[in-house]
Amino acid sequence: MHTDLIFLVNGIKQTRVYQEGKEEGRQEARQEWEKNLLVRQLSKRFGKLSDNYIENISNLTIEKLEDLGEALLDFVDISDLEQWLKAHTEK
Repeated sequence: MHTDLIFLVNGIKQTRVYQEGKEEGRQEARQEWEKNLLVRQLSKRFGKLSDNYIENISNLTIEKLEDLGEALLDFVDISDLEQWLKAHTEK
């Protein structure tokens, strides 16, 4: 019985649906981690961010989060973040 369960679990882990779900979970975790890092960095630099900024950052793709991570190195004040978000988010 125990061996049958191991084979069943191993078989499930090999399915395309399981693998896709696992990869999707990794992407979501990475996106959440990057978002949290950027919010912390921006808050340290400019003070507590408004909910609007946090919401806009939360809606960015991983690629856009990476772009923001590079761009924030050139930001002088919070208006630079506002301009960047306007230019890189779809409304």
